[in-house]
Amino acid sequence: MNITPQMYSEMSEKASPKSKAVSNSVTAFCVGGSICVIGQLLLAAFQSYGMDKVSAGAWTSIVLVGFSALLTGIGWYEKLANKAGAGTLVPITGFSNAVSSAAVEAKSEGYVLGVGTKIFTIAGPVILYGCTASVMYGVIYYLFSR
Repeated sequence: MNITPQMYSEMSEKASPKSKAVSNSVTAFCVGGSICVIGQLLLAAFQSYGMDKVSAGAWTSIVLVGFSALLTGIGWYEKLANKAGAGTLVPITGFSNAVSSAAVEAKSEGYVLGVGTKIFTIAGPVILYGCTASVMYGVIYYLFSR
């Protein structure tokens, strides 16, 4: 049987599942936005207790990262991520989940060679490229602000 490109395209289209891009995007937007709203509420709460904006921002990040690590440890973050997709990856909680889940998976290998190694497998590139980028931006800023 000779299959033409036209026939193959039609067969492929019939066999492929329908795309859920619109509903997935809406869900990701709503969940990611909700995480950001929680962060904003935490920031406002910390500021209402008399903290300056920088301290309140730091504590907001600490609480979000800690809460995300806790949810990862009890298995709830993965369930949320399966439903929300990129909505859980974009905020700071997504980075916390990536680091925490690697640590949870490697727990059986010990704390030093398992957990410690896996945490820095995920966090290492972020730290490396973050520091490298900040140095480059600092040099560029220095050169152009003279």
